[in-house]
Amino acid sequence: MASSLPLLLLSLCSLSVAQSQLKLFNLRATGLPSDIFGTTDGYVKVFCGPATLGATSIRHNEANPWWEEEFAYVKAQENDILRLEVHDSDLVFDDLLGVCQRQIKLGTHEYECFLEEGGTLHYTYTLG
Repeated sequence: MASSLPLLLLSLCSLSVAQSQLKLFNLRATGLPSDIFGTTDGYVKVFCGPATLGATSIRHNEANPWWEEEFAYVKAQENDILRLEVHDSDLVFDDLLGVCQRQIKLGTHEYECFLEEGGTLHYTYTLG
């Protein structure tokens, strides 16, 4: 009997830090501001907890871009911070238009985030 106790404790500990698959999709923006060169060339950088998940493609000359990329992260945990940075691609350096971040929860959720420099980011994620 005593030899099964460590195994039971290990099982219980692993339940409390269970990892889930995060899937981020349906990324789009509306009303992105123009810069001095014209319409925004927008893209989004994606982070979850300590991990960098990547970036979308750049949508040139589009104030209302829609990105087809989907992002997945298998080590996501409930309450990790999902961080989305919206940028305007420029020749010298890219402008940060705004940051959206929130603690992730189990299930499928749709959100709108108002960007500091103007415009709105819309996205959906599933954690499960």
